[in-house]
Amino acid sequence: MAMLPKADVVLRGGRVFVAYGAPVAEAIALWSGKVLAVGSSSDMEPLIGPATRVIELRGRLATPGLFEAHAHLLPMGLSMAEVDARPQNANTLDGLLDLIREAAAKKKPGEWILARGYDDSKLDIRRHPHRTELDMAAPDNPVYLVRTCGHLAVANSLALKIAGVTTASPVPAGGAIEQTNGSLTGLMAENGRQPVQAVLPAYTDEDHVAAIERGAKYMNSFGITSTMDAAVGMRSGYREIISYRNAVRTGRQPIRVTQCLLDIPGGILGRCYEEGLVTGSGDDMLRVGPVKIFTDGSAGGKTAAMTRPYAGEEETHGIYCLTDKEMEEATMEVHAKGYHLAVHAIGDGAIEQTLVAMEKALAKYPDPDRRHRIEHCGFNTMDQMRRMRAAGIEPVPQPVFIYDFGELYEKVMPDDRPGSSYPMKTWIDMGFRPAASTDAPVCDANVWPNFYTMITRKTHKGTVIGGDQIISIERAIQAYTEFGAYVNKCEDHRGTLRPGMAADVAVFSRDLLTASPEAILSDTRCDLTILGGACVYDATGEWRA
Repeated sequence: MAMLPKADVVLRGGRVFVAYGAPVAEAIALWSGKVLAVGSSSDMEPLIGPATRVIELRGRLATPGLFEAHAHLLPMGLSMAEVDARPQNANTLDGLLDLIREAAAKKKPGEWILARGYDDSKLDIRRHPHRTELDMAAPDNPVYLVRTCGHLAVANSLALKIAGVTTASPVPAGGAIEQTNGSLTGLMAENGRQPVQAVLPAYTDEDHVAAIERGAKYMNSFGITSTMDAAVGMRSGYREIISYRNAVRTGRQPIRVTQCLLDIPGGILGRCYEEGLVTGSGDDMLRVGPVKIFTDGSAGGKTAAMTRPYAGEEETHGIYCLTDKEMEEATMEVHAKGYHLAVHAIGDGAIEQTLVAMEKALAKYPDPDRRHRIEHCGFNTMDQMRRMRAAGIEPVPQPVFIYDFGELYEKVMPDDRPGSSYPMKTWIDMGFRPAASTDAPVCDANVWPNFYTMITRKTHKGTVIGGDQIISIERAIQAYTEFGAYVNKCEDHRGTLRPGMAADVAVFSRDLLTASPEAILSDTRCDLTILGGACVYDATGEWRA
């Protein structure tokens, strides 16, 4: 210890979660953006100099900075400036329409109203809003209202008119545009949303950078220091790549970002590859990660592709966004170029399609550490899990889906599927590294419901779904730190607090290791978030003191 330099920061007198399976320390020292030492408070004394900032933990828990392994940082930041239609703001149709009406009152005629977050299963009407109802709330403005899952949306009549969508419009493959009695309802699913998405107002670079900064600061407030933006290029194409660079250059990205490049026809992947933006390029603040392919939708929206039908709808098995041939060709091309893959697949049908394509690509171009990922991977079978394990393919789930959508799962799938979904314990026991995430803004980036569900398997109403998949709080922290770093291929410098690792630290208001699940859910906050040894969030003022 005596030969080490004086620390920049020392946190002492608490509990330091170094890594799963490692002894819990009492203190930690940070220097030059890295972890210098961990141990007892007395061990840190020789490392404290005149310029060392000393933070007294007072029994609180410090962990590695959390890794949000699958979210949509840029879209989340954009949605934070839109109409917030989540159930906590509107759980009735009238309440939802009031939000649209209030937004219309602030807009000029013809200006778009963008809203996100409604959940038809939690509205009093237990259905999607109809375009004519949105018309009444905003007769002079086009409205685009996105469901919480992000896979369905409702447009009003003016929005459909601007997009040129009529009852005679062709439906894009892998999508749906709903009609009832020969009339458009306004509801669109998956690729069926493309005509309206194509006419939405364009964002400026400042819009993007502000959204990155806004979303990053919100994530910081929960102890999150790293994230993967799970579909870069979705709305604004290559301009999103440029905006991320500008956010870093101007100091407006207080979070480490892995960019997941969206692979769609006419998208950004070709240009990215030509410019050398392949998996692993970049630096610790902004790097290129995997390529994203969508294969299905959401279970709550009944668009996740299942081998078994949804309740009461024997013909409804969900939506396959691609044919088997298209999926295999896309996977082979991306794999051959050396990219890491992150494929959205929720239903067991989509997982099977994805798995077959990945197995064929790995057979033709073997790479034992390519570490492809299946995003969500919600309803997989034991056979699929065994094959994934053999191929080195990791699941990247959102346990919080049980908390937010579990009650709906049991209604649309009143069988064994909800209880066996997102099987964290089984995956861990099999040797997988399932990285916990929220898919924000699908679910809130708030980490506490995610932790709560991992250690209880309870929904927001307290229903236990799949209690045999409960994991310990230690495993839950590992899922939010080490596993996130692993599936993003940066476990050599992030995810634990061993000496030499990045000085990314979250300090929470209590010791999570001894707290009750209820206290974790409702009475815990992040007090400090440290990124590379610098404070990016301070709820208590102690860093500034």
